[in-house]
Amino acid sequence: MQEASIQGLWFIVILVLGYYAFKWLARIFLPYIMQKAVRNFEKKAREQQGYQNPADHVREGETVIDKQPRPSKESNNNVGEYVDFEEVDD
Repeated sequence: MQEASIQGLWFIVILVLGYYAFKWLARIFLPYIMQKAVRNFEKKAREQQGYQNPADHVREGETVIDKQPRPSKESNNNVGEYVDFEEVDD
């Protein structure tokens, strides 16, 4: 009977110490693990969307203009004909 209660006490002590050790280690390492997981998630999302970072392909000192060219405006000659008018005074 005596041995069973001592073994149970040691089990509870080890369980409580393990719990506090886990909390302490999680507080230290969990932020780093979460940052890495978020970075991996962002990287995979960018790859799926086809986004490429222009900074990856730029050498130092090179100028990059990240602007899409405007589509050229072509005049549409089939709009109608121009009618000149005069004001009539009463």
